Amino acid sequence: MSNWSLSTLLASLHEDIQSRLGTARKAFAHPGTKGDASEDVWIDMLDTYLPKRYQAANAFVVDSLGNFSEQIDVVVFDRQYSPFIFKFGDHIIVPAESVYAAFEAKQTASADLVAYAQKKVASVRRLHRTSLPIPHAGGVYPAKPLIPILGGLLTFESEWSPALGASFDKALHVDMADGRLDLGCVASHGHFFYDPSANAFSFESENKPATAFLFKLIAQLQFSGTVPMIDIDAYGKWLAK
Repeated sequence: MSNWSLSTLLASLHEDIQSRLGTARKAFAHPGTKGDASEDVWIDMLDTYLPKRYQAANAFVVDSLGNFSEQIDVVVFDRQYSPFIFKFGDHIIVPAESVYAAFEAKQTASADLVAYAQKKVASVRRLHRTSLPIPHAGGVYPAKPLIPILGGLLTFESEWSPALGASFDKALHVDMADGRLDLGCVASHGHFFYDPSANAFSFESENKPATAFLFKLIAQLQFSGTVPMIDIDAYGKWLAK
């Protein structure tokens, strides 16, 4: 009989994330450096544990009309079916059709940060996305409906007490349109997600928040399916401009 323990493995995943976020908080005095270190922890976790069809990166998002999102701390995008990803120096630029999720990643959750994250997520969701019919041996399938882009917030701590309570809920409800945050994690306390059937946010306090958040994200990505077939010609028109 194996001596492996699934509970121990899941706990160690969370403990690794929490420890690295805590180190970033203590080791770096400059807020920008702290923020970059926090982003790197979340990006590394997602790149390690999400299926390989997904990739996570700090990125801008662009559409075929030439519009750009704000810079997004953590973008989860498709690498299996995306025909191109731009890279200019240290900057990654992802076509809007390839995006599954956009997250703001900072040290501490607050009302101002929630509003900032909502603004960032909205800048991605407002972009134009194309979807082409899909050819197959017997003809073509209709163009795939656009998948909803998930939005979220990733932090180590919360300035509220309780960390996942009414104040957090109130801040999340400020923008329930393009800026809605569908899920997120406060690694020291728990995770949250939007439940469309109840039209309400659910807050889960637990011992392994990072692991619970990861599982919730994977479950939601499974329901998203695959990204639509991108209209390359719509982007190619910019070659003549």
